[in-house]
Amino acid sequence: MAQMAQKRKMTESSTARGYGSGNEAGPSKKSKHTARKSTGGHPPRDSAVSSSHTKDAYQSRAADEDGQRKKRRYRPGTVALREIRKYQRSTDLLLRRLPFARVVREIALDMMTDTNYHMGDTGLRWQSSAILALQEATEAFLVHLFEDANLCAIHAKRVTIMQRDIQLARRIRGPWGGLG
Repeated sequence: MAQMAQKRKMTESSTARGYGSGNEAGPSKKSKHTARKSTGGHPPRDSAVSSSHTKDAYQSRAADEDGQRKKRRYRPGTVALREIRKYQRSTDLLLRRLPFARVVREIALDMMTDTNYHMGDTGLRWQSSAILALQEATEAFLVHLFEDANLCAIHAKRVTIMQRDIQLARRIRGPWGGLG
C-alpha cells in the first residue's frame, strides 16, 4: 500500500512538471537514446535508408548488360598514395634493364663517334655489372632530384612538380648535381 502511494506521488510530480501522459499542454515526452562514442568520419545513418543504397541495388547497378561487373573506381589520389607506399617499400630498380642498357650503349656510341675514335662496327662491350651500376646511380640521382624538386614545389605552395622546380633544384645543387 505504501508503494502504491509512493508511485502515485511520483506520477503527480512528473505530470506537474509537464512530462505527463502527453495529452496536456507543455513539453512532449523525451525519447531515450543511448550515447555512442564517435569513431570519427561520417555521422551514423538512420535505419530508414532508401532501397537504392542497399547492397543488392548497388550490385545490380554495378553489373553490365553482359552480366559483367564494372571495374572499381577509386577516389582521386587513392591509387597514387597506394603506389607511393608500394614503391617506398620496394628496393628493386624502377627502370627496365634492357631499354636502359640500349640507351647507355647508344650514348656511349655517340661519344665515341664525336671523338673520332672508331673500333669498327663492333662498338664497346659492356659488363652487365657495369650497366647495373650505372642504372643504380642513375635512379638514385633521379629520385634525389625529384625529392628536391618536390620541396621546391611545396615551398611555392603547390603540390604539382613543374619544370621550373626541377631547374631550380639543379641550379641549387651546382654543376656536379650534389655529387662533388
